[in-house]
Amino acid sequence: MTEFEFRLHPLGTRALVADLFFPAEDALPVLRGWQELNATAPRQATFTAWSGEATAPFLPEELWHRPLPGVGFVWVGDREQGRALLPAMRALGRPGAERIQEMSYVELQLMDDDIEGHRRRRYWKGHYFRELTNQAIDAFRFRGTADGRGALMPAFGLQAYGGAIAEVPDGDTAFSQRGTHFELVVAARWTDPAQDAARMATARRCAAALDPFATGVYVNALTDEGAAGVRRAYPPTKLTRLTALKDLYDPDNVFHLNQNIRPSSG
Repeated sequence: MTEFEFRLHPLGTRALVADLFFPAEDALPVLRGWQELNATAPRQATFTAWSGEATAPFLPEELWHRPLPGVGFVWVGDREQGRALLPAMRALGRPGAERIQEMSYVELQLMDDDIEGHRRRRYWKGHYFRELTNQAIDAFRFRGTADGRGALMPAFGLQAYGGAIAEVPDGDTAFSQRGTHFELVVAARWTDPAQDAARMATARRCAAALDPFATGVYVNALTDEGAAGVRRAYPPTKLTRLTALKDLYDPDNVFHLNQNIRPSSG
């Protein structure tokens, strides 16, 4: 039997979600400043960043179909305290647009859902970072290219770690690399099956530009890396312990349709 025990915390009824978008030429100082703000922000804030191209009603049309950096945060707690972060975020550059939303926790979980989402094809790549050097920031803002432009490009997203994640010793759970400061997800989405090979190849190439700066990967962001990806997700000592559990409970590797940790006999 497997069971989970949850501890509830009083947080109020609504969260604050802030997204600010800047001209491409401001990306480097904006992302540097965003990283510095994250280091001192209250733990109620989870910092986020994005790099890609978008069309949306809240964006001026002159920013459509152009490389566009975005930074922001999700605040869970007193919303007025969260709004106190906005002046510092706006001061990072010259915001071309912003979206500040108050929403329930359920709405927050659903904000990226799409009723037509099942029609889309998806491919992800991921990385962990203990720090974002200037070179890593450049690779993020240009999405692994020379200028951030190109056909069939995926979107890049960053989410800050730390806080309660980092307070649990790394050896206490299967979830690994709790000293990570940022997680990257490279997300490609499309609808035409004829683009499968090109979309996935582009996502791999773009993500590979950040390989030199990465320290690992979240197992949920793995796709087709196989055993090499599993080794990136778990440090050697953790992987040894998980392999011992596999030997004990699934020596025949019945449960293998996953990011598979093979038994030592196989």
